[in-house]
Amino acid sequence: MQASAYLKLSVATAVVTIVLKTAAWWWTGSVSLAADALESLVNLAGAIFALAMVTLAAQPPDAEHPYGHHKAEYFSSGFEGILIIAAGLGILWGAADRWQHPQQLESVGVGVALAVVSSALNGGLAWAMLRKAREVHSVALAGDARHLITDVWTSAGVVAGLIGVMATGLQWLDPLLAIVVALNILREGWHLIHESTRGLMDEALDDDALARLQAVLVSFGKAHPARFDHIASRVAGQRRYVDLHLHLPAHWTLARAAALRADVERELMAAVPGLRASIQLLPSDVETLAMDEEHLI
Repeated sequence: MQASAYLKLSVATAVVTIVLKTAAWWWTGSVSLAADALESLVNLAGAIFALAMVTLAAQPPDAEHPYGHHKAEYFSSGFEGILIIAAGLGILWGAADRWQHPQQLESVGVGVALAVVSSALNGGLAWAMLRKAREVHSVALAGDARHLITDVWTSAGVVAGLIGVMATGLQWLDPLLAIVVALNILREGWHLIHESTRGLMDEALDDDALARLQAVLVSFGKAHPARFDHIASRVAGQRRYVDLHLHLPAHWTLARAAALRADVERELMAAVPGLRASIQLLPSDVETLAMDEEHLI
C-alpha cells in the first residue's frame, strides 16, 4: 500500500477508537479514560492533516516549487506535535479537577474491555505504519505511527490503573494515572515538534548514508583521475539530496566528462534510495588529483 493508504486507514481506525473510548468513559466516568479518548481525537485530527501533507508532498515540482513539495511532511509532524501538547495540557487540567473532587467509578470492567480492543487496533496499525515509514522515509507516516504507539501505551497504563482501582477501591488512582498519561503525551508532542524543526532546517544525511556515498566517491577516485569536493547533503521529506564538484583533467572532452558524471550519479543514487545527486563538472590539474578520503564528506 502507498503511504496515503495507510493514513486513510489511520483516519478510519481513529474514528472507531474514539467511539470505543468515549463509550468507555461514558460508562465508567473515569477521567483517565476521558484522557485516552481525547488523545484518540487528536490522533484523528493529526491523521487527517498528515494525509493532506503526504498528498501535497507527492505532487510533482512546479514553477513556484521547482524542487518539489517534499518538506510538506514536516508541517504534518509539527502540527501533530502541537495538537498532542494541547491535549496533554487539557488532560492535566481535568485530572487536577478530579483529584480535588473524587468520583466513584462504575462499570470499570466494561471500560477496560473497550480500552483493550481499541489498543489492539492502534497497536496493529502502528506496527504496519512504522514499517512502511522506514521503507519510504516518510516523516508524516512515522510521526502518525509514533503517536499511535503513544496512544497504545497510554491505554495500557489506563487499563492497569483501572484494574488497580477495582482491586483496591482507591479512587485517587484514576486522576493520578491521568496525570502520568498527560506527562507522557507532552513528552511525545515535544519530540514530534523537535523532529519537524530538524527537517525544516535542512539537516544532513545520517552517518550511514554519508558513509555509503563516501565509499562510492572513493571508488571512483581510485579508478579515474577524478577529485571530489564541496560536498553537501540534505534531507527533505522522503527525498535525499547531495551536491558536489567533480574535478577532471582539462583535456577531457565534454562527452567523456559527462559520461563519467552520469556513472557517478547512478552509483550514488543506487547507494542511497531516494537520493537526487547534482554534480558540477570542473577542470582539474592532473598533478593534483590525489583524493583525500578524510575530507570527502
